[in-house]
Amino acid sequence: MTGKHRQEPAEEPEVTEPVIVRDRRKIDPNTGEVRPPATDELDETGAAAETTEAAPPLDESLVDEAVTVTSQAEKELAERTADLQRLQAEYANYRKRVDRDREAVVATAKSSVVGELLPLLDDLERAEQHGDLTGPFKAVADKLVTILQRVGLEPFGAEGDPFDPSVHEAVQHSTSPEVSEPTVTTVLRRGYRFGDRVLRAALVFVTDHEPAAAPADQAAAEPAEAPVEGELPLNGNENAG
Repeated sequence: MTGKHRQEPAEEPEVTEPVIVRDRRKIDPNTGEVRPPATDELDETGAAAETTEAAPPLDESLVDEAVTVTSQAEKELAERTADLQRLQAEYANYRKRVDRDREAVVATAKSSVVGELLPLLDDLERAEQHGDLTGPFKAVADKLVTILQRVGLEPFGAEGDPFDPSVHEAVQHSTSPEVSEPTVTTVLRRGYRFGDRVLRAALVFVTDHEPAAAPADQAAAEPAEAPVEGELPLNGNENAG
């Protein structure tokens, strides 16, 4: 046994394989352009990556068919749009017609109720003319008239109004030179309208224009003055014996 120690073999340094990072992105992140395929790039199996084959040319028949389909779709879209617009117009007209009919029904119902109250208004008016409408009874009558006028009742027919056969009913006719046209001179019963509807015509006396008599006609109509006793008449013959 020797006095020398056994020398251990030196450890060999560990060799680390370099890490190779291949950028396989098809779009260049810096320029945004498509990268050309690399010829030395290997795929996962170690074989050389094949270059992308060129796309075959488009078939013209397919292009024509696509254009035809697009035109047909645009035509159908235009037709559907026209149908929708027509339906919207019809619905708008329907809504207007329904609203108009509803308003007409409401107006008819109101005028019917108000028409039933006209005899009561006549009684109140006659009571006021005779001085019997006083106190609380007059306050209630005034409130009733105010409410009816607020909902649309409107009286008409007053002395001095021009005669209108559409709203006036003449029960007596006379003539006078004091008026220039047919005029209402007396109102027997007041008329009423509700909105544009005449509920009742007014009963009136009508006076029409009468031309004044001519002065010559007035002189001829006047009687001749009787002669004074002992005097000859003015129109007599002075030479008569």
